Amino acid sequence: MTSFPWQPGTATGIGSCPGEDPAEALRIVLGELPDLPHLPELPARGPGADMIGRTAGLLVEMPIHLEPSGWRFADRPGRDTQRSLDHLARDLDVLEEVVGGHDGPFKIQVCGPWTLAATIELRHGDRAIKDPGAVRDLTASLAEGVAAHVADVQRRLPRAQIVLQLDEPGLPAALAGTLPTASGFSRLRAIEEPVAEDALRTVLEVACRDGAAFPVVHCCARNVPFGLLRDAGAKAISVDLSLVPRSDDDAVGETIDAGIGLLLGAVPASDVVLPPLKATAEPVRELWRRFGFPRAQLSRQVVITPACGMAGASPGYVRAALKRCRDAAQMLHEAD
Repeated sequence: MTSFPWQPGTATGIGSCPGEDPAEALRIVLGELPDLPHLPELPARGPGADMIGRTAGLLVEMPIHLEPSGWRFADRPGRDTQRSLDHLARDLDVLEEVVGGHDGPFKIQVCGPWTLAATIELRHGDRAIKDPGAVRDLTASLAEGVAAHVADVQRRLPRAQIVLQLDEPGLPAALAGTLPTASGFSRLRAIEEPVAEDALRTVLEVACRDGAAFPVVHCCARNVPFGLLRDAGAKAISVDLSLVPRSDDDAVGETIDAGIGLLLGAVPASDVVLPPLKATAEPVRELWRRFGFPRAQLSRQVVITPACGMAGASPGYVRAALKRCRDAAQMLHEAD
């Protein structure tokens, strides 16, 4: 069994939150998710605060700029790269000021290599994922940049255990060959699983070397490649529970049996009327019941989360949803 950095009955968030004030967003996260807080991402601030631009700013010697079609690699750093770095620098300064004494696990999120490669364009306009050489360069650059980012966060939170989440919502489409070309008239060739696994492993191994961080991969899409993510080195996998069909039971069961943690998105990420607490916890309990694993193992191995990022939710709903995650996790723990 993997040794998890969180305590039984823990909840956390996925990453993005509404608003533009990093201090306020961080205080909400700390208030509602004290056992496993995360660094909020605030894409409402504009380009460079979005998932792609934020992570692209970490790339080493691979500057980016913004075109009407989206992010594209550039010949030299410009104002768009600097804006990404400025947003992150402010977030980290606030983090150090507000959370510097935190002595438990703390989660940070970056975009994974395949979602990044599927989104950023090469200089001539094709998606980077189309060019194997560009993907290799991007992967190596990302691994180096994320490792430096982990070290920077650790320096600012010297008593915390860093949990690193790679966001890969685009990975299933890359594996299935359903990503559109730049023109939109055809589809890019599918990425072979060993190639996809190797790139993920490179980033996780470099960024988490010598226990620098606990590696998690998040995929809020259908057809999550559980086995590939395990083999790439993820020690926990984060999914939207509502998108995991019974046909995935074998893969999920093997993941649990291998001692891999599960961050299960059990609370809607956008504004809804939340059902009773028991109704939130029941799908998690029912999933576990199907496999017959010991009940006490559930609250150690499972963390409750929203289904995905919450940038589109109202601030009031974010508070309610994160509290619901925490209450559901505690309910499942107390039922052991």
